[in-house]
Amino acid sequence: MQIKLDYNNMMTEFVGKHGISQGDIDALKGKISAAARAMENKRNQMAWRDLPYNQDDIVQDILLYVAEILPRIDTLVVLGIGGSALGPIALNQAIHGSFYNFCKKPRIFVIDNIDPTTMNDLFAQLNLETTLFSVVSKSGATSETMAQFMIVKDMLESRLGKERTKQQIVCTTDAQNGNLIKTAKTEGYKTFYIPSGVGGRFSQLCSVGLLPAAFCGIDIKKLLAGAAYMDKICENDQNPAYIFAILHHLALKAGKNISVMMPYSDGLKFMSDWYAQLWAESLGKKYDNNGNEVYVGQTPVKALGATDQHSQVQLYTQGPFDKVICFLTVEEFENDITIPKTFEDMPTLGFLGGNTLARLLNTQQKATEYALQKEGRPNMTITLPKINEHTMGQLFYMLEMATAFAGELLNINAFDQPGVEEGKDATYALFNRPGYEDKKAELETALPKSEKYII
Repeated sequence: MQIKLDYNNMMTEFVGKHGISQGDIDALKGKISAAARAMENKRNQMAWRDLPYNQDDIVQDILLYVAEILPRIDTLVVLGIGGSALGPIALNQAIHGSFYNFCKKPRIFVIDNIDPTTMNDLFAQLNLETTLFSVVSKSGATSETMAQFMIVKDMLESRLGKERTKQQIVCTTDAQNGNLIKTAKTEGYKTFYIPSGVGGRFSQLCSVGLLPAAFCGIDIKKLLAGAAYMDKICENDQNPAYIFAILHHLALKAGKNISVMMPYSDGLKFMSDWYAQLWAESLGKKYDNNGNEVYVGQTPVKALGATDQHSQVQLYTQGPFDKVICFLTVEEFENDITIPKTFEDMPTLGFLGGNTLARLLNTQQKATEYALQKEGRPNMTITLPKINEHTMGQLFYMLEMATAFAGELLNINAFDQPGVEEGKDATYALFNRPGYEDKKAELETALPKSEKYII
């Protein structure tokens, strides 16, 4: 059950001058070979690539913990941001659908922001005695997550007492360093570890993503098996991850600096959010590996078919030639609905009768694909035979590999985020965190805003 990449509509034979020719790919052959060698030579520096193989003990620990605690837990609240949140959201939506919390337990809420209204609304819905809070921060210094944790810890201790609070909190963090591991050890919280060398946006296949998945009945062994399956596929240089990266690289060089991810499945809706962080944070860089200013990267945009046929596709078909569109499609949906043969006396409606919603949805994807191709707009399609743990493991791993390979083609570090760190440092300084006095002084020299530009 292998996912497939169809990139016919990226090529000049199908979309004309705005497409990519085989000659374009051949001209990049030297850089492609160098990038492939780098991927192998640097494999020991990419710890996330070992996750499909080295977690048997961790998986067993997770499953035993879930079995032990699940009888008294009906709600899981994940406190995390970025990769700590987007992966678990995307996977749960894919496997369980949009209305999981209405019909199954434990419910899962992933709180990835610090909006006080959202937090208060959530707390009003929870029975603290049957809620487990999963705190996820590798550094233990993520302001948003740690602020949430401080609020939750205080609330639990004041209502349930310190001893009972130990049973309602689980931490996922670095094994050695940071505030969260220190607190977890001091307080006696159950703890899972994020492997060294696994960054947040590449962490879905470690305890960050596996723990909430297991709580919700997702088969994490099959998820990892799917990732391992894709890893084996990627041993061949002609693999979907590398091709995805090569095509985006060539498109970017041709001025197509927007990458649209458009699933035709509500189950895959939040894969666009996860992909947006992965692609943007990894590839949007000021400097290359030689210290040269390059200002590279594509802006990821999320869309949903068929919904955004009615909001965005007009721009994609007839707007600027600055986009690559990637569809995500599903061959076989878990459940389908047949449209009744109603209004047979009305030809403009009757033609729908007897068809299924899955056929209608996939037909609309093909129609949108054709409309783009007709207008010379490059697009590709990733197809999942079905949505299940095995195919989702493949998809997560394929896009991670594509991102890393794209970084090598661009000669940039795909695994840091200095632009994010600048914002974090400024926040610390504005809150007078010790050690950030110089940054505070820098902020105080910033040009003050002018009232004439505020109306």
